[in-house]
Order: sequence, then structure tokens, then C-alpha cells
Amino acid sequence: MSDEPSPHLRRAQALERQQAAESRQAAALLADFVEQARALGIEPERLNARSYDGRSRYRTHTQGWYLKRDRTVAVGTDGNFYILAVPPSLTSMLRGAPLTPSPPPLELGKGGRDGQSIPLPEAIEKRLAAANDWV
Repeated sequence: MSDEPSPHLRRAQALERQQAAESRQAAALLADFVEQARALGIEPERLNARSYDGRSRYRTHTQGWYLKRDRTVAVGTDGNFYILAVPPSLTSMLRGAPLTPSPPPLELGKGGRDGQSIPLPEAIEKRLAAANDWV
């Protein structure tokens, strides 16, 4: 019996390494964004999240900046990346929804509907250019 991992396992491990490297690169871009946003006086705001089914909106306790105009993703003042979708919950409706940071991607919305994805550097550039006029 060989101690060599199977070809499937090797591919999975290579993909995992690639995704981790991309997340590190994206995290550095987000950290730079936070510094630039603060330097430019772009005010963070309390983030809102939507339920998975899209029917409800919840306040969160997290401050940050939306990265897409559809308000589905954001970067917190802590530099973490947040996907703004949460499970429906009466407790979250009353007390606010907790957000859990996600590994940041280099392309926002990748794998979504056509026209819904945008490279992270482009999203950051657009967000910084809009300053406090982001709608």
C-alpha cells in the first residue's frame, strides 16, 4: 500500500492552497481599503444583512463599508470580509443578526448570475471613488 495521496486528494489540496493564497491576497487588499477609506474620511455604517430567502432585512452589530451596490458583501472596520446573508431568525430581528467573517475572494459574486461578479480591486476602486455618496 502506498503512502502517496490519491490524485483526487492532491487536486483538492492544490485547490485548497490556491484558495488560501487568493484569500490572503484579498485580505491584504481589504486591509489597504480600510486604511484608505479612513484616510479619505469615508464613514463606515452599521451593516444590514438579508435572510437567505431575501424576504427579511436585519440590523447587525458590525460597522463597515458595502463593497457592492446590492449590499450583499462588505468589509468591516476590523478588515474582515462579510457575506451579508443570514438565516431567518426572530432573535436576529429583535436583537440584530450576528455576522461571521468569511475568507475574502478576489472576485465578488463569482459563480453567480451573469453580470453579477466583479473583481475585488475594481469593487474597491469604485467604492473609494464614490466616497460618502455610495448608494
